[in-house]
Amino acid sequence: MVLSSSNNYSKSNLNLVETNKVTVKEIIHNGQVQIYQSPYRGSYSSVIRDSFRNAALGRKVLLVQLMKGGVRQGISNALNLCGNLTWVRSSNSFDQYNSEEIVNNKNLRQSIYDSTNELWNYCKKELLSGKNDQIILDEIFLAVEMKIINKDDLISTLENRCISGDVILTGTSIPKDLLLMANQITELRS
Repeated sequence: MVLSSSNNYSKSNLNLVETNKVTVKEIIHNGQVQIYQSPYRGSYSSVIRDSFRNAALGRKVLLVQLMKGGVRQGISNALNLCGNLTWVRSSNSFDQYNSEEIVNNKNLRQSIYDSTNELWNYCKKELLSGKNDQIILDEIFLAVEMKIINKDDLISTLENRCISGDVILTGTSIPKDLLLMANQITELRS
């Protein structure tokens, strides 16, 4: 299922340009907001595969897995692949522990929330920087659902983004107002 919207640029990307005493609105086009949804986690291998292909074709790609941890990962240990793909995972995430450990250990739970928030702050900076041709925010809707990332903060950041290419968001439970701002919605089925 693919839905489209006419929301191709944010309001903050309207600049007034004066040419020959005529004021003209210059629109800096951003890429699309694409949403990939699936009824279960871990079904976004096609999105990750496409990010590798884009990097191999010379596009600067940032792949951020907000809810997946890695061995000594985090912002300071991001992987650089194909010369153009930066792959970052949370330094401490929910999938590294069993749920009982997280429920019973307040310090561990706080550490996971803090590392996910640190990663989100990095993503916000990258979305506003204009340095990347494509940004993938894998499982961001799970972070929103768990109230680690504020939905309104995500919407505001997407509206003010500065990226020539697409922003791809993945997740299972997508808030309606985010669905409405998407240019493309793809539902992955088994």
